[in-house]
Amino acid sequence: MKKIVILGSTGSIGRQTLDVIRNMPGKFRVVGLAAGRNWRLLASQVREFRPEVVVLEREQELKNLRDELACDETPDLAWGRSGLENLAMLPQADIVLVAVAGALGIYPTIAAINAGKDVALANKETLVAAGHLVMELAARKKSALLPVDSEHSAIWQCLNGLEQRAVEKIILTASGGPFRTFSKEEMENVTVDMALFHPNWQMGKKITIDSATMMNKGLEIIEAKWLFGVSYEQIEVVIHPQSIIHSAVEFLDGSVIAQMGMPDMRLPIQYALTYPERQPGCCPRLNLTCLQGLTFEKPDTGRFPSLKLAFEAGKAGGTMPAVFNAANEVAVDSFLKGRISFTTIPFIVAEVMEKHLTVKQPELEEIMEADSWARETGANLIGTFEHA
Repeated sequence: MKKIVILGSTGSIGRQTLDVIRNMPGKFRVVGLAAGRNWRLLASQVREFRPEVVVLEREQELKNLRDELACDETPDLAWGRSGLENLAMLPQADIVLVAVAGALGIYPTIAAINAGKDVALANKETLVAAGHLVMELAARKKSALLPVDSEHSAIWQCLNGLEQRAVEKIILTASGGPFRTFSKEEMENVTVDMALFHPNWQMGKKITIDSATMMNKGLEIIEAKWLFGVSYEQIEVVIHPQSIIHSAVEFLDGSVIAQMGMPDMRLPIQYALTYPERQPGCCPRLNLTCLQGLTFEKPDTGRFPSLKLAFEAGKAGGTMPAVFNAANEVAVDSFLKGRISFTTIPFIVAEVMEKHLTVKQPELEEIMEADSWARETGANLIGTFEHA
């Protein structure tokens, strides 16, 4: 029985992870849960899974949780970044699933690796902002980084232990989001409600907007570079609206191996948790005879400039990917609040990147300083739009 810590248990990935565990009785024991501010949902998770340690973002929510659990057996409680890092290092844990949002996820990921834990990684920012630090540390500590993103899980499964030198290129598939066929003019009028409707996947708000702008694929480009040790010239993005092929690898001999399945995040989550084994699960099965067809297109970087910006940020290296990510987070938050238009999101990111002086081979402190700088610079730019 694997003992697991879930960081971000009340988010989309966290809830689906608990669903996987719920449907595989006797395979896992949840020893730790961490959430942001949703203490009510966390309380129900605590009652069901009986973790030993629970962490919330703020002390106030922790007090609410303690009061809610007053009549039950209460686990050890903590809050804040230090609580999150300590939970990631929990001695009895075998695997730590990192599904917290934002750059905050870098800290517990590093803590877990330092403690020798295997990490199931669902936090994009960790490798986007600090890939060189995290991959070097994981290699030194001999900790496995198990990708949870459907695209990176697909690539991982296609490689199946083959050496990196056998790879010609990695093919990242993208659904294209809800605005794949929209013109530039139509995209100018996209509303928040329109952007939050994804045709294939059920996800949190931020990643759903990232899918609509194709920023999520940009972040995945940078992640793939670090996870699989390839150059940016070896990464290709292909639009695949049906979301059945989750990604593919082309090898030196011309063979292309693709991973297929229904668009259900529980499948890559389960594979990360059960690796190197495959076990029966609760995911719906793919019926090839029911498919109406699989189609593929080249992405239009004119309508979706986030892809071009991602390659630019990745190739610049250093602190630029952290700036790219942080500026996007600020812009997406402002769009969700109705402060800027949908098409302004990549414009803000591009402007912040243009103002940044890249630090090469940065330490973690310099990465986080660049992250803070980008957020402040992006917020100031957004303010000019509001007052224009």
